[in-house]
Amino acid sequence: MTDSWDTIADWYAGLLRTGSAMHEFNCDVLLGLLPGELGGCRVLDLGCGEGIVARALAARGASVVGIDPSPRMIEHARAASAGGPGTVTYAVDDGCALSTVAADSVDWVTAGLSLNNVPDLDAALTAVRRVLTAQGELAFTVPHPCFEAPHASWAQAAGRPVRRIVGNYLAEGFWRSDNPEGARRAGNQHRTLSTYLTALVRHGFALETVTEPSPSEQVAAAQPHRAGLPPFLAVRARRA
Repeated sequence: MTDSWDTIADWYAGLLRTGSAMHEFNCDVLLGLLPGELGGCRVLDLGCGEGIVARALAARGASVVGIDPSPRMIEHARAASAGGPGTVTYAVDDGCALSTVAADSVDWVTAGLSLNNVPDLDAALTAVRRVLTAQGELAFTVPHPCFEAPHASWAQAAGRPVRRIVGNYLAEGFWRSDNPEGARRAGNQHRTLSTYLTALVRHGFALETVTEPSPSEQVAAAQPHRAGLPPFLAVRARRA
């Protein structure tokens, strides 16, 4: 059977609920792009998965709508308490359409490790721009395109540190990881860094922040070979 986000949803939710240094770091990086206080803000969390980012946004006071195309993921998200002081609701929706979200209805769109899953980036950014208010902003993270290119691997020569073997960075498109304990066994869209950034400009976004955060101490402790590489690309862009 070919894996999908529905078939791995139980495993994925369990991984995050029991503690995943990489996903917790991603959440921290994404939240670092937003104001510390979000009371009164309306936020759409695109590709919310089991709700790790949506719950954190609600903890800052935001009124959050989390959408994900996987019904099973949404079941897991709804089963977890948000904890307030903000609110969270969830809906099954396609990130390339956002058909459940009204135009000009949200102040922020967040997308934590999800735009790398949408099959049509142009359609997704068109939908994001439609639902944002006039001065609304998009904040997102994706696996770092350079170091997480399809089928990248690790190698170590005698007496040398572990090094990343990148592979064909310029080969954009859909691929599946062969790691049976990796989320990208459900599929992933590889795009170059320039593809993400130029798409934002083409769709009428002004870049505010582009960062390549160093791994947290927790990530480096769990995966020492990653200590010298940024695991994510993080971007904040304003609707121009």
